[in-house]
Amino acid sequence: SASGIVRLVAAAPGEVLFDGQPILFVEPGDVGAAVASEEEAFDLDRIRPDLASVRERHFIGLDEGRPDAVARRRKTNQRTARENIADLCDPDSFIEYGSLALAAQRRRRPMDELIKMSPADGMIAGIGAVNGALFDEDKARCMVLSYDYTVFAGTQGAMNHKKKDRMFHLAEQWKTPVVFFTEGGGGRPGDTDAMGVAGLDTPSFLSYARLSGLVPRVGINSGRCFAGNAAILGTSDVIIATKNSNIGMGGPAMIEGGGLGVFQPDEVGPVSVQAPNGVIDVLVEDEAEAVAAAKKYLSYFQGQVAQWDCADQRVLRHLIPENRLRIYDIRAVIEALCDKGSVLELRRDFAHGMVTALIRIEGRPMGLIANNPTHLAGAIDGDGADKAARFMQLCDAFGLPILSLCDTPGFMVGPEAEKTALVRRVSRMFVTAGSLSVPIFAVVLRKGYGLGAQAMAGGSFHAPFFIVSWPTGEFGGMGLEGAVRLGYRKEMEAIKDPVEQKEFFDKMVARSYEHGKAVNMASFLEIDEVIDPLDTRRWIKRGLASLPKLGPAEGRRRSFVDTW
Repeated sequence: SASGIVRLVAAAPGEVLFDGQPILFVEPGDVGAAVASEEEAFDLDRIRPDLASVRERHFIGLDEGRPDAVARRRKTNQRTARENIADLCDPDSFIEYGSLALAAQRRRRPMDELIKMSPADGMIAGIGAVNGALFDEDKARCMVLSYDYTVFAGTQGAMNHKKKDRMFHLAEQWKTPVVFFTEGGGGRPGDTDAMGVAGLDTPSFLSYARLSGLVPRVGINSGRCFAGNAAILGTSDVIIATKNSNIGMGGPAMIEGGGLGVFQPDEVGPVSVQAPNGVIDVLVEDEAEAVAAAKKYLSYFQGQVAQWDCADQRVLRHLIPENRLRIYDIRAVIEALCDKGSVLELRRDFAHGMVTALIRIEGRPMGLIANNPTHLAGAIDGDGADKAARFMQLCDAFGLPILSLCDTPGFMVGPEAEKTALVRRVSRMFVTAGSLSVPIFAVVLRKGYGLGAQAMAGGSFHAPFFIVSWPTGEFGGMGLEGAVRLGYRKEMEAIKDPVEQKEFFDKMVARSYEHGKAVNMASFLEIDEVIDPLDTRRWIKRGLASLPKLGPAEGRRRSFVDTW
């Protein structure tokens, strides 16, 4: 072998070359030195004009290139879209798609103006890592999208719809979780370049909906979110909203256009409405708390954490009062039972009788449903059933076992309750439980009565992987007092002395209580065991260890997760 310069022999087109005729020569020389000298001649810090032009375009879209836009966000005490993304994603992990997009308004505005006023067409999108310090790179990957309210009030333009479609397709193809910051005013009427009439053929909403049940999807909102933006938010698995949010399927302009009156934006869908009615899952103070909540939410679907701590479990022996007629704080029980700092409650302001939360036990993520005895004595009403059934779907879709803490006198009853479509709504718990592929671990804290208790156990006391009771557990086809009043009505009516009647009633209740005590239930194998509350975590840990590895399926565990 030799170093040199290859030179071809000149030959005219069509000329015939004979056998053995040379076609090239190698002129000896130190080519490596020549290449090195050329590289040494390069100025590695020089920015060529073509690169400089691209860098300038990128800079115009950054916060540093838009000080006026940043100042507008400061006036409302809000972050920019890029600041939220930077806080959500691990440092230097976010790569942006489509940053050079412009609003589809070339027919009405000069390019220089469009470049300045519509960077990225008001939609920042890309892929990054979230919680990478806790989980490996594959589990940390995340699709992130954010409307930019400083560009046409975060409205949905033709190009940012196209960008969303691209990102949703990638998320579906590669099963990537999605976080979407949704602040904005809905569809944008001012785009002139797109062909069409109403734009109702856009696939964006359907594309996002198709991700339901396939990947976790988080919607985050701060400020105003109306129309199409609200549709994206409402299609998400979980909605995290700041206290300054206004969320509505139509903003003031649409409301007025429909002849429904004139309203200010702050009057439409404030959190004082959207949190108690169940629209908002997690209500937070500001965008920093919203991003922190999103990170925590995603972590439950990313896997187990190695570091954890918990309260002294002996405290569980004392959180349920010995007097069975006294109430207690179910959230104190949950906090003591679960890993410290691991509880993320969803829809706290809605359906107060039912608690739904994501938790960890020894680092393992789980879902939790629990009755709240401070509301309707723990009875399950229509709202509570909706809340529990939908949460069970969410856990099932992404392979989270469900821990059920049961303390209920049953489903709510009465003429007023029936006006809420109770029959259909509470039945959702049975239908949902019948399709679960994840296990339920049921722990009866006190009351386990009637159909409501069966619903909390997944439809039957023999449906859970295990059902155990604390010593305070009591059971029956209906509440003890009600059962005595109905079952011994004639005997009680025959007793004329009120004092004697009360003594007879108390005696029958005590007899029923003894019959329905947890120990007696266990003796008939209607529950699996009566345990020391101290051992609850041990039972859960053993249950988790006894099951095959759970997690997102290759395809889908569920066809979709109900938005409600």
